[in-house]
This record gives sequence, C-alpha cells and structure tokens, in this order.
Amino acid sequence: MVDKLSGAAREKALGELKGWTKTRGRDAIEKTFLFKDFNEAFGFMTRVALAADKADHHPEWFNVYNKVQVTLTTHDANGVSERDVAMAKFMDRIAGKAGKPK
Repeated sequence: MVDKLSGAAREKALGELKGWTKTRGRDAIEKTFLFKDFNEAFGFMTRVALAADKADHHPEWFNVYNKVQVTLTTHDANGVSERDVAMAKFMDRIAGKAGKPK
C-alpha cells in the first residue's frame, strides 16, 4: 500500500512541481497542458499511458483537440502520494516546451 503524503514531506514534494495546483474539493493535484495540435496532445497521452501502465498508476484526464487536463491522486491512499509526484514530474518532462501550462 502507498501512503498519502502529509506535513512537511507533502509541502516539499508539491513545491517541486511547476504549474500543478491543488484540486478543489478533493485531495488531488491538476494541470492543463496545451499542445500545438491534436497529434501532439495525443502523442503525449500515449507516452504517459505506456508509463502509467508500467507503473500501475493511471491518471484521470480529459482531452479536447490540443488540450489535456490531468488530475492525479492515489485512490489506494485516499490522496496525493509520491506516485502522483513522480507521474507529474514525468509528464512535465515529456511535455517539455510543447505542453505549455494553461
């Protein structure tokens, strides 16, 4: 089982993420990525899907054309865990400059 982040460890971990915000009404983080077009957005989602499946940690997301809205939380922990932080960092890294935060 994965533990939910709390206290100083949570603040430190979330402080390392750029453009991610706390989700209103639940213990989760979210970010919107904007890409050049649908092809770029879908390519991003495909790369994330492969990594997420390998890590057995899947994002909640919504896509319309060039926009990908992502919410991360660890359901087993009832909140944000180290898994979410790692996935957020991975997404930021592969999105690069193409995935400008909204």
